[in-house]
Amino acid sequence: MTDHSSWELFGDGRAPATPRTLPPGPPWRRFGREPRPRAPYVIRPEDAAVVNTALHLRRPLLVTGFPGVGKSSLAHEIARQLGLGDVLVWPVNSRSTLNDALYRYDAVARLRDVGLAAGLRARDGGADPDGGADADGGAGEWTPPAVQDYITLGPLGTALAAEPGRPRVLLIDELDKSDLDLPNDLLVVFEDGAFEIPELSRSAADEGESVTVRLTGGPRAPVPAAGAGAGAGAGAGAEGAPAPAAGAEGVRRNRGTVVGGWVTCEEFPVIVITSNGERDFPPAFLRRCVRLNLPDPTREYLQKIVEAQFAAPYTGADDGTKRELEDLIDKFSAAAHAGNLATDQLLNAIHLRLSQVPLDANVLSAVLSSLDGTGAEGLVPPPANPGAPAPGRRT
Repeated sequence: MTDHSSWELFGDGRAPATPRTLPPGPPWRRFGREPRPRAPYVIRPEDAAVVNTALHLRRPLLVTGFPGVGKSSLAHEIARQLGLGDVLVWPVNSRSTLNDALYRYDAVARLRDVGLAAGLRARDGGADPDGGADADGGAGEWTPPAVQDYITLGPLGTALAAEPGRPRVLLIDELDKSDLDLPNDLLVVFEDGAFEIPELSRSAADEGESVTVRLTGGPRAPVPAAGAGAGAGAGAGAEGAPAPAAGAEGVRRNRGTVVGGWVTCEEFPVIVITSNGERDFPPAFLRRCVRLNLPDPTREYLQKIVEAQFAAPYTGADDGTKRELEDLIDKFSAAAHAGNLATDQLLNAIHLRLSQVPLDANVLSAVLSSLDGTGAEGLVPPPANPGAPAPGRRT
């Protein structure tokens, strides 16, 4: 009979009377309303120097490298170490346009609200549907909903609308998947630090008219409380601590200012652009970025990543488990040169082993198969049935 205290949750063919309890996932696969705790980011000194260069020059940081080397995580680590709050994320695909990142105008919602209000006025004999008065105090005169109430700044627009002294971190993820023209479209915004919202500029009474619009996203960037220090860590809690509530003191209101129909940057954001190298970028774009290539991690670097991700479970493991995991790291490091492997594949395997899952051939082939089908010699044992097809291959 199957022992349900073992790691096997599925496969016995039985349906329990109550749902089975699933074990906790890896730290990076845990979700909820609270911010996800992040393990310390391991970075080489020479790579940190490139990041500091981009910060001093206020230029976008273009990070390249194979999948799984930590490109996206770098943006979150920069935000953590500088105390800049949550990262704004713009995931790019082949249909992404610059306007997606700048702002969204919900014309359909405004049209619906205007139509609904007109119907209510007709029903009530022309009275203001809200029961209010016009600007001169008279009844019956109704003003349609303001355009700015239907505009939300996108990730890039929100980053550019940051308040002075409180820049936001923006992650433009996988730009190499974009349309050919998008990198060049970004150049204008990167250089000018401003963009126009035509729907607002047309309705602005003068160039100095100021309105506020919604910003993108949920949690805001933290703002130092009155009297707090102005250092890099001001306003930032301990790693993994819950973010302040939306209405709490020390959290920026989720509105941005638009003057005369223009969003003008007063504090250039920290922009991290990632690329898997699926395409080349034009020289004009590259010239305006500081470039960082994250190489495949060495054996020593892998060891540091594992120790950072699994601090207590790894150090507390018995000697036999540690030897097994170190042997796995050795084999992974050697196999990564022959096949396209991502570091998080190794972390998945180590999490399973520390969770008392036996790393047999079936488990290893599920989590450590190469990403490009080139194979990973010596890493995954051959299947018990040599004639069986490789995972994912048709016969």
